Amino acid sequence: MSWSTQAALRLTVLVDDTDLWHHKPVCSEIVHRAHAAGLMGASIFHGMEGFGSRQVVHTTRLLSMADDLPVAVVIVDAEERVQAFLPQLEEMNIEGLITLEPVQVVRFDSAQVKSP
Repeated sequence: MSWSTQAALRLTVLVDDTDLWHHKPVCSEIVHRAHAAGLMGASIFHGMEGFGSRQVVHTTRLLSMADDLPVAVVIVDAEERVQAFLPQLEEMNIEGLITLEPVQVVRFDSAQVKSP
């Protein structure tokens, strides 16, 4: 089996699970906008514990503090496509942390896979 790698950019948006955009979860709105923009893919990851700029730890271990849990929305695509998507986030006035990191996307060439 052979593979190739391709340079890409990973966009990560860290928000609270209670953050809303027009009465919908912000994380879901980001994924739907990424899909509409034709980006390669987007996923939402729910955290069990975390804190942000307010320095308040939110956790699932205490039922009284099981709100405002961290959520990460991760999008990977070519750098120019991710950069072109950033105005969508600006329009939503995201209050969480947004990061951009260069990554390598691995693609396996399935045509060369031989059956036993």
